[in-house]
Amino acid sequence: MPAKEELRLPSWLRPQIGKADQISEVQQIIKQRGIHTICEEGRCPNRAECYAQKTATFLLMGPTCTRACGFCQVDKGHQPMPLDPDEPRKVAEAVNLLGLDYVVLTSVARDDLADQGASVFVETIAAIRQARPHAKIEVLTPDFRGDRRWVAMVAEAMPVCYNHNIETVRRLQGKVRRGAKYERSLSVLAMVKEVNPSIITKSGLMVGHGETVAELTEAMQDLLAIGCSSLTIGQYLRPSLEHLPVQKYWTPDEFDELGAIAKNIGFAHVRSGALVRSSYHASDMIEVNG
Repeated sequence: MPAKEELRLPSWLRPQIGKADQISEVQQIIKQRGIHTICEEGRCPNRAECYAQKTATFLLMGPTCTRACGFCQVDKGHQPMPLDPDEPRKVAEAVNLLGLDYVVLTSVARDDLADQGASVFVETIAAIRQARPHAKIEVLTPDFRGDRRWVAMVAEAMPVCYNHNIETVRRLQGKVRRGAKYERSLSVLAMVKEVNPSIITKSGLMVGHGETVAELTEAMQDLLAIGCSSLTIGQYLRPSLEHLPVQKYWTPDEFDELGAIAKNIGFAHVRSGALVRSSYHASDMIEVNG
């Protein structure tokens, strides 16, 4: 393990704590229904802040992923759990109890399913709209192996935003995103715009794997070229010694620089900061994109 991994995290990487009673309320609603959030399964550094604001990003189709990305904390390496046919209703009920006006739905990759899980997104969107009609819904999907049928199925359900993370620069894809491909991820976002140009498309980059500013800029330009208008940039944090080591902790000034580059080359909405994650303050994007 590199010596720098033994150092304490820089001060700017210390997340907010949040009040225990506010955090417990959200956890209770989630656990009572046997559903999952990426906040918990991915050990998001912002979960306390988000829970205190009574929001969460729902993780569909169980907590076990069929991929084995080198950066991700989500459980993997064994048989995923069977789908819960009642999951859409349970998620919708949780959304209503939390009083959410903006909902983010994500999922593990489910390469074991015939439709890669696309129908679960659609069913959950429908259930939320029935329970809380005015709520806006953002999806953060896996790549569905680049199958246009399943990307189109989710896009046709008309989420306000379709997010798919490219995660890292072209050179580092094989090392960081096992089972995923750079061009395939770009194609997913391009397909969404072909299905419905009015849907906002969004993607995310995490730094700290050894990428350069030039490589990050190239990735931004590739995303812009296929109509992606929203971007998040955050610091990779190593979940355990079994995961990829951090090559660099980018400073707040460097995140500001990356954010400025993204804005200057044409992104309508950018969030760039050490603790920024895909769904962090996600609803802010709507005002910017219209």
